[in-house]
Amino acid sequence: MVTSRGDPSTPWFTDYANYHAGNFIVKGMSTQQKNKIFKDVKHYFWDDPFLFKTCADQVIRRCVSGQEAVDILTACHSGPTGGHYGANYTAKKVFDSGFYWPTIYKDAHELVKNCDSCQRQGKISQRDEMPQNSIQVCEIFDVWGIDFMGPFPSSRGNKYILVAVDYLSKWVEAKALPTNDARVVVKFLKSLFARFGTPRAIISDRGTHFCNDKFAKVMSKYGVTHRLSTAYHPQTSGQVEVSNRGLKRILERTVGENRASWSDRLDDALWAFRTAYKTPIGCTGCKPSSLVYGKRVIYYQILEH
Repeated sequence: MVTSRGDPSTPWFTDYANYHAGNFIVKGMSTQQKNKIFKDVKHYFWDDPFLFKTCADQVIRRCVSGQEAVDILTACHSGPTGGHYGANYTAKKVFDSGFYWPTIYKDAHELVKNCDSCQRQGKISQRDEMPQNSIQVCEIFDVWGIDFMGPFPSSRGNKYILVAVDYLSKWVEAKALPTNDARVVVKFLKSLFARFGTPRAIISDRGTHFCNDKFAKVMSKYGVTHRLSTAYHPQTSGQVEVSNRGLKRILERTVGENRASWSDRLDDALWAFRTAYKTPIGCTGCKPSSLVYGKRVIYYQILEH
């Protein structure tokens, strides 16, 4: 039983917890307050020692408050797989983690505004960017875009990142590499084909690591069409440029002062990027991981039940 409703340290869900756990309402409420509680309380249920809410998307989430809410929000924003995303994406990561409190979006905006790593990094607005043109495809993993990032400060002997992104699901694969020659590109693509199947087309720029006999031989062997972006127009391969910028932004905000540790943070940055919401996917609240692993997750849930 909690009666100190005016105390700032009292959880926001005190009245709902009292109603479900003890079947009572604190005295002194107005008729309007009581009506509001009776209207909202049907969305909550008590499972000792926690209160849960059935949210508008029919997902059950645990109600949290105070320092616990702050810790959860901080972990979803600046944790190893947080990615230092903006307020809306950070709030959605909290929802995905199964937690709820009413001021989550407001708190997320405050956290991002006060995040030292986020404020130290400049932000390029869309007005300053070249237009990014997407390529329409029908099937997942049909078209991949590939590109190199770097050179970066040497990290465990690696100076480059080879990035591949699927144009439909926005799923990103990346690998830290010591060089940016044709040999490492071919090895990376063979591993990609083994995991996701042979695509219809590969889109790249006109770099010598992509335009050579060894690369052409592999494309011919697997029956993959090699498309080249227009010279001096990176927006032709716009999706890869967007992914490169997103990965670089995450790494910049997570590596800290020791810039040589970026290769150790690459896997976490990749997962943060894959589990963030991507509005261009075309469905409300979609993430690359949902499209790629969605069926598998549903299958596991059926097995558990």
